[in-house]
Amino acid sequence: MDRELLLALRVPGDLADPVGPEWLRHLATDITSLGGHSVLTTLVVVIAGFLLLNGRRRAAWLMLGSAAGAALVSTGLKLAFDRERPDVVAHLVNVSSPSFPSGHALLSAVIYLMCGALLAREYPQPALQRYFMTVALILTLLIGLSRIYLGVHWPSDVLAGWCIGALWAWGCWLLDGKIAKHEER
Repeated sequence: MDRELLLALRVPGDLADPVGPEWLRHLATDITSLGGHSVLTTLVVVIAGFLLLNGRRRAAWLMLGSAAGAALVSTGLKLAFDRERPDVVAHLVNVSSPSFPSGHALLSAVIYLMCGALLAREYPQPALQRYFMTVALILTLLIGLSRIYLGVHWPSDVLAGWCIGALWAWGCWLLDGKIAKHEER
């Protein structure tokens, strides 16, 4: 299934040419950058700094800890599985690390979902909470899909990254809730 999906996203007879107009390739490249290490690291540092300056120390540590832990999990799994990148289509961006799981999908899930959850906690209006979480989910999904479209990940790499990232974010959120309850006592 992985192979067939990657081939379906290429022009028949030209595995270097993705289906769709040229602007879609540029859009996918831009979107995939939102899940890159430099963008995500910058986002985490800026948000943690804001939270610290705003007196939200535990939330800042939650953001930093969940992101750092996710990076370690991603790297550890990549080293353990050492799965080759797809070789059935041309890669439309440069990559060098092993393929499984998708680090872009995993880290985006953790960081964007954590941002959405922190914003939702600060703004308890249901419409705003839905908005924050919807934006976080859409960004996470688009980043993962861009990795498949650009040919640098098997779809199963991305699916695993999403699942592991969402589970990691959820676990960090639950741990934070337990710590908050313990501090209240």
